Amino acid sequence: MKGPRILIAFGGNALVERGEDATQREQLRRADALARTLAGIVADGAGLVLVHGNGPQVGDALIRVESSVISVPPLTLDVCVAESQGSIGFLLEKALRNALRRRRKAPEPVTVLTPVRVRSSDPALRRPSKPIGPYYPRYRARELRRRLGWRMIHEEGRGYRRVVPSPRPVEILGLDAVEVLLEGGRIVIAAGGGGIPVVRTRAGLQGVEAVIDKDHTSALLARRLGIDVFLILTDFDGVYQYFGKDSEKLLSRLPVSRVRRGLARGEFPAGSMGPKVEAAADFARRTGREVLITSPWRLADGLKRRAGTRVTAEG
Repeated sequence: MKGPRILIAFGGNALVERGEDATQREQLRRADALARTLAGIVADGAGLVLVHGNGPQVGDALIRVESSVISVPPLTLDVCVAESQGSIGFLLEKALRNALRRRRKAPEPVTVLTPVRVRSSDPALRRPSKPIGPYYPRYRARELRRRLGWRMIHEEGRGYRRVVPSPRPVEILGLDAVEVLLEGGRIVIAAGGGGIPVVRTRAGLQGVEAVIDKDHTSALLARRLGIDVFLILTDFDGVYQYFGKDSEKLLSRLPVSRVRRGLARGEFPAGSMGPKVEAAADFARRTGREVLITSPWRLADGLKRRAGTRVTAEG
C-alpha cells in the first residue's frame, strides 16, 4: 500500500433510510450507492478501513430474539453484534466488489469480526443508558423485564424501550490482523457496530450485554493504525450551530476547544452529534490531524475541502 490510510466511519442508517423498513433489498441498494462513492477513493491508491454502525440491524435482531424466545434459546447482545458484523460486512463486500469489478487490480474487501475490550470497572456497565431496539407497550415491557431481565425506560408518546450499558473501548482485539490486511492492499471492514464488547476475567474473555459507540471505537482504531485521514459520515452535511433553528449555521471548522465548550453547554446532543464531535476531537487532540464530518453524498466535495466540518487540534 503506497497511498494514504483512510478510515471512514458511518452509521447503520447509511444502509437504512430513516422511516423505512430495513429490508435486505433496500440495504443492498444503499450499499451499492455507498460503494460507488468509495470506489473512487481506493482508485487513487489509498488504503481504506470501514467501520459501520448497526443500530437498525441490531434492533431488528432483538425483535427476532424476543419474538422467538419460546421456540429457540435467546441470543445475547454481544452475539447479536457479531452477527451484524458478518451480515453487514457481506453486504458491503459484495457492493464493493461490484463497484470495483471493472478496475484492474482492484483491492479485495475483507470483513474482520472484531472484539473490542472494555474495562470491567467502567462505571457505564452499571448504568445502562443506551436505548436500543423497538418500542414496546407497557404490558410487553413488563413481560420482557420478568422473562429476559431487560432494563426498560419509558418515552412519552412512544412506549418502553430497552436500555443497555455503553462503555468506552480500551483495546481493539485482532488489531495485528487488520494491520496486515491493510498493508497488503485490502479494503478492511472492521469493528462494526463499535465492536463486539468483551471484558477480561480470570477465566478469560467474556462477552457483555452492552453496545460500544462506533465513533469512539473508530477514533481508537484510527490512532492505533496511524490513519492519515479520518472521516465520520452522518445524516447531515456537517456540524451545525443552532441546528434546526432559523439561525442555524454550518461550522466549517471546529477546534477542539470549541468542541469542549459545545459539549459542556449541551450544543451537541448525546444521542446524535455529541459522540461524533467528541470522538473527532479526541483523535485530533492526540494526533494533531483533522477529522472531516460530512454526509455520504458530500464526501467527494468534503475531501476537496468544499463541504463538511473539519475538527482540528489547533485553537
